[in-house]
Amino acid sequence: MGLAQYAIVPIRDQWGVLHDGVVNGEYATKESAFESAIAAASLAIRQGHEVHVSVPAREPGEAAMQAKP
Repeated sequence: MGLAQYAIVPIRDQWGVLHDGVVNGEYATKESAFESAIAAASLAIRQGHEVHVSVPAREPGEAAMQAKP
């Protein structure tokens, strides 16, 4: 099987999920983008793929549950 990689990335003032070179979705919080990526990753695991998920660290002054400033 293949490798499925998901990366949480900033999009303007929101967050998206980068997978196979395409950014999917626009989420208000990093956490909601993460939850979407994990749902997709779960399916990839069931299909037998190796899975990598990456999420950037919180920037100084960034609240844990807020939209991207």
